[in-house]
Amino acid sequence: MKILVIDNYDSFTYNLVHYLEDLNCKVTIYRNDEFDIDEIKNFDKILLSPGPGIPDEAGLLKEVIKTYAATKSILGVCLGQQAIGEVFGGSLINLEKVYHGVATNVNILVDNESLFDGIEKQIEVGRYHSWVVNTSDFPDVLEITSTDENGQIMSLRHKTYDVRGVQFHPESVLTPNGKKILENWVNSRQ
Repeated sequence: MKILVIDNYDSFTYNLVHYLEDLNCKVTIYRNDEFDIDEIKNFDKILLSPGPGIPDEAGLLKEVIKTYAATKSILGVCLGQQAIGEVFGGSLINLEKVYHGVATNVNILVDNESLFDGIEKQIEVGRYHSWVVNTSDFPDVLEITSTDENGQIMSLRHKTYDVRGVQFHPESVLTPNGKKILENWVNSRQ
């Protein structure tokens, strides 16, 4: 399995890479502003890493989604999920409370989400963010697959494409099921 990780200049990126390598994936890393969009076509899956700021400040991040959503399996983490939300017509909300190294409970809302196969309906996750995808103008082409206790979107998926996102960090020690979630994505076939 050849996986491309788009590094959005985040220190957590290499934790994700190590998890993927532990799952026997061949991982290549491109910084979000140091590649040509055509270089991606030979990868099986694309992981969009966390990162600072907002998606519009993250190089070619949104262009990757626009170009490959219909043909590649994509998983967005934190900033990556936010970019997915925006690309498909949603907006972001800047939260009053910043979550940095905070463990919270997340409720899984759907039974058939492959990311959560073999995982309980409520899980603890590690959060490191101040933005979330807005529920008030949530795009019809996407589906919310989990929320926190305040109804904030913690994961989503595209209704047609093999595109998914998680707001939380699966690579964090605060996400006990994180490696299983990544394994489920690696092994998923849509």
